Amino acid sequence: QVQFVESGGGVVQAGGSLRLSCALSGTTFSINAMGWYRQAPGKQRELVATISSRSMTYYTDSVKGRFTISRDNAKNTVYLQMNSLKPEDTAVYYCNALYLGGPKYNNWGQGTQVTVSS
Repeated sequence: QVQFVESGGGVVQAGGSLRLSCALSGTTFSINAMGWYRQAPGKQRELVATISSRSMTYYTDSVKGRFTISRDNAKNTVYLQMNSLKPEDTAVYYCNALYLGGPKYNNWGQGTQVTVSS
C-alpha cells in the first residue's frame, strides 16, 4: 500500500525558514513525479510545487523565489525548502505523487503543519 509520511513543519516567525520532508513507500519512488500541496483553514488544497522524475521543477507564483523542491531517490524522499516565509504560507502541507497534473493517490498522509507568525 502506498504511504506518504510528511515531517518538518513547525511554528516560525515571518522571514524564517523550514525544510519539509516526505517519505514515500509502497511504490517505485524514482519513476514518479512528486508534488507538494497545502491546505489553509477554510480553503481548498492547492498545488505548491512539483518535481518530475528527471528533476524538472514547477512552482506556483506565490512561492517562486522562496521555495525549492528537491528529491533524493535513494531515500525515497521529496523535500520542500521554504525561505522568507510569510503568514499566508500558514497551512497543512501534504505530498503526493502526480499523474496528469493531479494527485495520483487518494490516500493522503497526515500532513505537517506550518504556522508563520507575523
